[in-house]
Amino acid sequence: MCTRYVGFALLVWFPGVLCAQSAAQPCRTPRLKGGFFVPEQEAYSHETELTYACDDGLKPVVEGWWATSTCQNGTWSHEPQCIDENACLPPTIPNAKYTVNRNGWYENRETIRITCEKGYDYKNRDATAECINGTWSSVPVCERSINACGEPPKFPHAVIIHQGYQDLFPVDSEVQYECEDEYTLDGTETKKSTYCISGNWTTGPTCSRETRPGTGHGGSAVGGSGSRPDSGQGGSAGGGHTTSGSGTKPTGGGSSSSSGEDGKETQVQITTITNCGKHPVVPNGDVVRKSPMFLRYQCASFYKRVGPDTVMCYSTGMWSDIPTCKAAFCSVNTDEYPALIPAGIKFLRDGERATLECVKLDHWWTDHYSVARCINGKTILSRCCGWFDLRRGVC
Repeated sequence: MCTRYVGFALLVWFPGVLCAQSAAQPCRTPRLKGGFFVPEQEAYSHETELTYACDDGLKPVVEGWWATSTCQNGTWSHEPQCIDENACLPPTIPNAKYTVNRNGWYENRETIRITCEKGYDYKNRDATAECINGTWSSVPVCERSINACGEPPKFPHAVIIHQGYQDLFPVDSEVQYECEDEYTLDGTETKKSTYCISGNWTTGPTCSRETRPGTGHGGSAVGGSGSRPDSGQGGSAGGGHTTSGSGTKPTGGGSSSSSGEDGKETQVQITTITNCGKHPVVPNGDVVRKSPMFLRYQCASFYKRVGPDTVMCYSTGMWSDIPTCKAAFCSVNTDEYPALIPAGIKFLRDGERATLECVKLDHWWTDHYSVARCINGKTILSRCCGWFDLRRGVC
């Protein structure tokens, strides 16, 4: 009798145990076309593991010729399914996204196109993969972009604000800082940013101890002597290089030193673009992005950029190297070729080809065409040939 009362008391005091037991639902027997599974029974209790295999010419919808699925509270961890052995399962491509087939698998000869996440580029410019007889051909790879940046630099007595952890920052990323208590930013701004430009971080904030009333000066942010820390300090990743003379400019972020007329080294830093005045003009190019710390240029159609796409302003008031836009096209004046039907001037991008219609001769039964190719700015025209030869690539 006492045992019964104790059992009743436990159920009263621990209702969660009873709820947990009733919440675990069994699973129904899955429908498996073209395969078999073990153990074979009408229902499966919670956490039961089911093993299944497929008939010849088929394979499981997960890796391996044998597959397992577990009953988890009334639902299978994956629905057992047998698919064509020439179909492909979703590939694993780190740092990439692609459209997932709602079936969970891809048919033979189906192609996917990936998109690399920010901060990553396509390796070998390959962005597609094709399912061939159950295997993906040349699965694309997303590798770290040479223009991305690693961990933001640390600056004395400055802290990063509103920034979650990440180990890679895409180009153009901005990280904001603010000074610690009792320290102020040199200048009038209340916060300072550093930018990821061409794989390097730009110069960040300089925080100095606040001026104490009655003293007229405060402690140094570095040594307490009242002097400012050198603006090139702070561990900026990939800072500029030291040069002699006045004509060489730093190629990375941070600062660089150059020798002046008196032989002393002066600091050359990346600063806001407003300090360099009028924006540089790039013939056949235009500014496509304007940031407080840089300008981003892009060439017009039929032109190819030579040089950096990002232009920065140095503390000397000089712009960094600007790009040039080189012609990357050919032109064919069909009016100048007697064998071609006059159709005006045709423009082709470098590496592009176009099919031009030829004048029909009496002994030709069908239309003929000439193939124009643009190779390194030079136009190459093939002989006039029929459509069949054109498709075979013998023109």
